[in-house]
Amino acid sequence: MIVIRLDRILADRKMRLNELAAQVGISNVNLSYLKTGKVKAIRFSTLEAICRVLKCQPGDILEYIPDAEE
Repeated sequence: MIVIRLDRILADRKMRLNELAAQVGISNVNLSYLKTGKVKAIRFSTLEAICRVLKCQPGDILEYIPDAEE
């Protein structure tokens, strides 16, 4: 399972979701869906823009957690 840690990075950067959305150029709603893990995919261009604004790596935002049955 892939877990999205965007909320943790935003807290570390002391940045609000609406501020990030404005700088990345996507809607608050779409960014909120991403933050809460309610998306099935993310465009590389969106991930790149988020990483550029937050000055982080994709691995800081996305985390792989193996299923319990593995």
